[in-house]
Amino acid sequence: MEKVARYRPNMDKLKKIRPKKFLPFILILALVLAFSSCKLGKEYVRPDLNLPETIDGETTDTASVSDIPWQSLYQDTVLQNLINRALENNKDMKIAAAKIKEMMAAKRISFSRFFPSANANLHAETEVTNYDGSSNRSSDPEFDAKLGLNWELDLWGNIRWANEADIAAYMQSIEAQRALKLTIIAGVAAGYYELCALDEELAIVRQTLEARREGVRLAKLRYEGGLTSETAYNQALVELARTETLIPDLEQQIQIKESDLSLLLGDYSHPIRRGRILAEQRLPDALPAGLPSSLIERRPDIRQAEMALKEANAQVGVAYTNLFPKISLTGTFGFESNELGNLLKSPYWYPAVDLLQPIFAMGRNKARLKVARAQYEQEIYSYEKTVIEAFKEVNDAIVSVRKAKEVRQSQAKLEIAARKYLELAQLQYINGVTNYMDVLDAQRELLNAQIGLNSAVCNELLSIVYLYRALGGGY
Repeated sequence: MEKVARYRPNMDKLKKIRPKKFLPFILILALVLAFSSCKLGKEYVRPDLNLPETIDGETTDTASVSDIPWQSLYQDTVLQNLINRALENNKDMKIAAAKIKEMMAAKRISFSRFFPSANANLHAETEVTNYDGSSNRSSDPEFDAKLGLNWELDLWGNIRWANEADIAAYMQSIEAQRALKLTIIAGVAAGYYELCALDEELAIVRQTLEARREGVRLAKLRYEGGLTSETAYNQALVELARTETLIPDLEQQIQIKESDLSLLLGDYSHPIRRGRILAEQRLPDALPAGLPSSLIERRPDIRQAEMALKEANAQVGVAYTNLFPKISLTGTFGFESNELGNLLKSPYWYPAVDLLQPIFAMGRNKARLKVARAQYEQEIYSYEKTVIEAFKEVNDAIVSVRKAKEVRQSQAKLEIAARKYLELAQLQYINGVTNYMDVLDAQRELLNAQIGLNSAVCNELLSIVYLYRALGGGY
């Protein structure tokens, strides 16, 4: 006789404990321990930043730039459409949105540790005995179904610290997306104004080019008529050629700027539609900076740095509570029978309590605690640095707005003076008082003044855009 079988322990010899007798006591004990447990470690407290009384060293209005949505600041409907497209299709924005989904799932995983985990196991096997020289067989089927439970008690706050760290990491992804949104809004607005400025500069150069061609025609007539020398005619040709060389460079800059804007829009390079010309773009002369404390609450990058600091503090709590033993409640409830029909008649329950004490890893866990504390210290300095850099950025932006306005006003006066100078030089040349060289000099001065004024207008608009971003506007 040959007997083929798998070894299984005889479950009938194990002591069976009725679940109804011990289950209520175990659950009550678990709930009491869970809800009466303490949370070891230091709670997060924002570092003392010693904020200045004002942002720009002068009287700061309590009004907030956050009250001005970007749709109200940028009133060009074409620009508004470009910004909406960028916020919807920009690939970095999509990456940030996917990152938020990732951190949200991680946060849920951490939160699930507060609750018991359960697993089920179904098993069936048959023991078959064969007899030599005979076709007779005997079988001994066995069936069992088990439900396992495991619950780690959060006695010292280890799970709560880990959950707090995951929440802080999730909030970092939220603030990172908001900071990226401000950057994209400012990037599209700045690129659009720069593109409009290039269009205006190209129009100025083309207008000047037409004046140069007319000047060459007149100089040629006067030279052929013997009224002027060949030098004046050749000088007019030089100025015409010099002006012509400006056009290809400007056209190249326009195409590159359109390509840059297309990238922000999440699209391949294509021509960008324009709305108002640069001279018709209107932005406020100043923006309400608000109080220093409001800047900390308003700027997403500062809040992101603070969330990183909170996460580091929570990781210190996790490392500290790892020094203490962990208690895990486990239990197995199931049915076992040699007959399928009697499966539900043989319940058994095995409760257990696991005490995990880090005895041999004490040195390692203490070292991990020191690492976490050192990382927390680094995050403190990083947070303070972020705040200082933010205030510097705001101060620089406020100064840039003021000086850009002064430069634009000076350039406007220069452009008026250069235009009058050209009119006077042309009149004197016609009357024979001056030579043609004075007219060419006046034309160059007017061209430079017009280009300078165009750049000043653009810089003033850009200074408002960057100040709006520095103050956390648009969120």
